[in-house]
Amino acid sequence: LNCSTQSGMGNFSVITEFLLMEFSRIWELQVLHAVLFLLIYLATMMGNLLTIAAILIDPHLHSPMYFFLSNLSLLDICNISVTLPKFIINSLIGSQTITLLGCTAQVFFFLFFATTEFAVLVAMSYDRFVAICHPLHYGIIMMPSRCIWAAAGSWLSGLIYSAIHTGNMFRLPFSGSNVIHQFFCDIPHVLKVSASDVYQTEFVLVIASLFFLLSCFAFLIASYVRIFSNVLKIPSVEGRYKAISTCSPQLMILILFLISIMIAVLGDTSDTSPIQNLFVAMVYAILPPLINPIIYSLRNKKVIAAMGKMLRKIFSLSMKYPSLKASKS
Repeated sequence: LNCSTQSGMGNFSVITEFLLMEFSRIWELQVLHAVLFLLIYLATMMGNLLTIAAILIDPHLHSPMYFFLSNLSLLDICNISVTLPKFIINSLIGSQTITLLGCTAQVFFFLFFATTEFAVLVAMSYDRFVAICHPLHYGIIMMPSRCIWAAAGSWLSGLIYSAIHTGNMFRLPFSGSNVIHQFFCDIPHVLKVSASDVYQTEFVLVIASLFFLLSCFAFLIASYVRIFSNVLKIPSVEGRYKAISTCSPQLMILILFLISIMIAVLGDTSDTSPIQNLFVAMVYAILPPLINPIIYSLRNKKVIAAMGKMLRKIFSLSMKYPSLKASKS
């Protein structure tokens, strides 16, 4: 796994591959883990793809809120595709290795999609703030062109943020231990086996980025305080319920995302069992993409209606196709 290199100071090894954590040495249990994660992956893909398809097909869902929701679903698909497929394949073939290039790609794309998702959640919160606090100006403020620029800015900010952190983490060769105690290249575990200079620089970058994240978080808190204060002023109970039902899914997803980020950043990577590592990773890497479409499907009647209409059309076409084929024959 290591490539030996000769230097004036003596022999040292530069890591070209990493060993990811295995949850069991028994092949049958590895296959069981692969099947379990495959079911989770397929359920996540199906839920988010149905959400995107329903938004694209139904004209009633062509509004800023659902435009940002389609971006969120796409990000969830991309995010979970960074980690789970590699783990499933490794479990099936009994391998633990990932190349240095593969680990770099996992870190880059995981940071890219996670940062972009946070920016999209901020845009979704602002959309609900305008819809509830300034309903008469909603059409002027949330114009399609501005929504496209907000989404493009979210993706661009995620790209820049990820490039800076990934470039710093992999700017120096890894030496020493090549064991990552996680089923993918989790950033805290990668930093644990990185050079001390990289770790110190990354700490400075994280502290600097916290100021930006805290400002966004303050904006989110202020937005939802204004939203709920305006909701309480609505005289009818039905009106209050309708207003809360439009912003509560975003708030639930935002809380879930922030909790997962706090667990990822503040979690202790030392002296933890494989089961604890698996649970922590599932909370912030797998659970949000799986839960997000469920939250919207259960809380949003328009999305449920659009999905039902789309599935009925697909079912009716699948029923007609065999009869058309039989008549031609």
